[in-house]
Amino acid sequence: MTQAPAPTADTVRRLARSLLKDGGGGGHAQSAAGPDVRPVSAGAGPATWWVGGHHVLRLARDRGTSVRRRREPRLRDLVRPHVPVALPAHVAQGEWAPGLLCTLDTRLPGGTGEEHTVSAVGEADLAGLLTGLREVPVRQAETLGVPRVSPRSLEALRRAAERAAERLAAADEFDPGRLDRLTPPAAIQLAAQPGTAVLVHHALTGGHLVVGADGRVRGVLGWDAAVVGDPAEDIAGLAVAVGAPAAVRAATLAGYGARPCLRGLWLARCDAVIHLADALTGRGGSPPPLLRTRLRRAWEPIMLERVTDLRDGDEAS
Repeated sequence: MTQAPAPTADTVRRLARSLLKDGGGGGHAQSAAGPDVRPVSAGAGPATWWVGGHHVLRLARDRGTSVRRRREPRLRDLVRPHVPVALPAHVAQGEWAPGLLCTLDTRLPGGTGEEHTVSAVGEADLAGLLTGLREVPVRQAETLGVPRVSPRSLEALRRAAERAAERLAAADEFDPGRLDRLTPPAAIQLAAQPGTAVLVHHALTGGHLVVGADGRVRGVLGWDAAVVGDPAEDIAGLAVAVGAPAAVRAATLAGYGARPCLRGLWLARCDAVIHLADALTGRGGSPPPLLRTRLRRAWEPIMLERVTDLRDGDEAS
């Protein structure tokens, strides 16, 4: 398979100029060479670019991402009436390399969850997001091509996290004894319950939360990763994005009980241990400093950890 060329500023500028014209967004002031473009983050061949002050251009790097992003605008239209936060609007799309999609969306004003702390009112925004996702008709999402994904085995994840924790301990990064609180019986007890599948964003990282300087959550990006599945995955995402206590408070406000909150907490904690261990051995795409921050957030203590006797009433209402 031929590898796509690394995008350059000139390539992106030409694409943006064409897409702005196709999407009716060419009314903004531009130089003769085209709109001002700059990568959202540093790195070789960045795949996401600011276009002027009002748009974002994303370049799919493989065909699987292209497929997911083709359905993303329709999925956002399905989700938008159910959630209290903004979602990007679709402007235009095309191909930037054979078979590889490029999409131009509106830019949502604000910073990210990595830059701003989410306030108490922002936690209510996140609760509204989780509530709204539960209300999205699952059948309609699946009709759009959103896949249904089985819940992960927390016991298998626990075992993988224990191996990763030993590697982190050797690097003086983590105390593996902290995982002892997730015993094998607890992992089984926190298994996902039948009939609880909802639309899951599945990528609620700090970079996908648009947060204002006042701590309000103004928007959510990154909907191409959405699946129908375990709602605890989004609670887990919030735990590493905004901290375990804030994630649990938001989930509780959204009507989730102790079981999905604890399950999400331990998904986040095990994932954070595994991802940092992988990064320190040269695997994984995120930088270790960011993963250390996510590990710290996921392991922030919460009062809910003292709950050990889960009954049927602990499910989401």
